[in-house]
Amino acid sequence: MLYDITHVTRYTYSAPVGLEPLILKLRPRCDANQTVRRYSLVVIPAPAGISHCVDLDGTTSETIWFNGLHDNLSIEIAMLVETHPDDPFNFLVTDTAALTLPFNYEAQLQSALAPYLLRANPSLKVDEFANEIMQKTKSETIAFLMLLAEQIPTRLKYMLREHGEPWLPEETLQHGEGACRDFSVLFMDVCRSVGIAARFVSGYCLGKESDHSHMHAWVEVYLPGAGWRGFDPSRGVTTSADHISVAAGRTPQDAAPSVGSFRGNAKSNMIADISVELPVN
Repeated sequence: MLYDITHVTRYTYSAPVGLEPLILKLRPRCDANQTVRRYSLVVIPAPAGISHCVDLDGTTSETIWFNGLHDNLSIEIAMLVETHPDDPFNFLVTDTAALTLPFNYEAQLQSALAPYLLRANPSLKVDEFANEIMQKTKSETIAFLMLLAEQIPTRLKYMLREHGEPWLPEETLQHGEGACRDFSVLFMDVCRSVGIAARFVSGYCLGKESDHSHMHAWVEVYLPGAGWRGFDPSRGVTTSADHISVAAGRTPQDAAPSVGSFRGNAKSNMIADISVELPVN
């Protein structure tokens, strides 16, 4: 599938301010699942410099810095991304111990994946949810992941919540609803509670359960021999050619599309406009 994506972000300030370095994580990944055919970035006012780097999770980021004072900032990104349809279960788990839960990774993997197994706010309610899914799937890892992805949008109501940090996993269960980032944090915590390494992913998605005028969020879990595999708990499915991955990280903050601040006594306002379309031949 070929997708034509534009992502425009505009900041306005009530008075001129000094712009601190801005970190963008908006360039889609280029890997076996997708290829970036075209990418352009236009920043107004013209920055003093832009640097590019690849972080620990393979996310490409851009750091932008400015001189002088400014009362507005515009970031316009245009990209053409091709996703490569594939059987989401076309993989082999090479460690047979990882086929049943709970399990522990081999020592070398355990050390590398430790940050993706850490639970910031363990909850008895989340543990009970995990145990229920384990019982229903007879502790089979793949069946567990599939049922978990299905059960979250079945039990909880999907909602669009544009602003605010993700809720804690227990809060999402208590509310009985949540946005894609809330569902993803819940999915991650349930996985980590049974020993599965999981990370947060941000990107773009087409589909009736996702509003493609906003960025979307889902989860990748690490399976020995299969690597990082995606699950979308907002749609109850594995990730597919409809998903365009941009950034990944241990926490939602690690995958934030932009991080920055300003110096000065002013009020700020931000407006984002995202378009994900199939190119017209």
